[in-house]
Amino acid sequence: MARKPGWEGRFYEDFEVGDVYEHPLGRTVTETDNSWFTLLTQNTAPLHFDRRYAAQTEFGRPVVNSCLTLALVTGQSVTDISQNVMANLGWDEVRLPHPVFEGDTIYSRSEVLEKRESRSRRNVGLVSVRTTGFNQDGEVVITFRRTVLVYKRGHGPKVRHVASSDDSR
Repeated sequence: MARKPGWEGRFYEDFEVGDVYEHPLGRTVTETDNSWFTLLTQNTAPLHFDRRYAAQTEFGRPVVNSCLTLALVTGQSVTDISQNVMANLGWDEVRLPHPVFEGDTIYSRSEVLEKRESRSRRNVGLVSVRTTGFNQDGEVVITFRRTVLVYKRGHGPKVRHVASSDDSR
């Protein structure tokens, strides 16, 4: 049986301006996700966790914490954008045009906007992307620009893979 490496993510050389990556995994946001994230971040806005309060708003139900939406969509992009990251440099132009509700399934994609070699580090390059998150109905729920320092091929830390029991063959 042949062993084949799994996906290792993109390195700086793999990015091309204009490329669009459809991130492979969607995620349904649950009531527990929203409650836990809200509690973990000490967000006291009752719109996120008090059903009675939220019922009195124009939404009529709890709205998912927008920082959870940002974290989720960023996480969905890691496999394509920052699997080989040295550093996340920032999020800019974050926009939330439509609320996320408990039970929504979120999907995302990213477009490469810019890339350039680092002026101070020879082992990395800067990559900027525009990431868009959307719900099951195709409504855009978040957009942001993200800039990361990505390792060049052969210059990042080595990933240690656990040997399987059949390595002795």
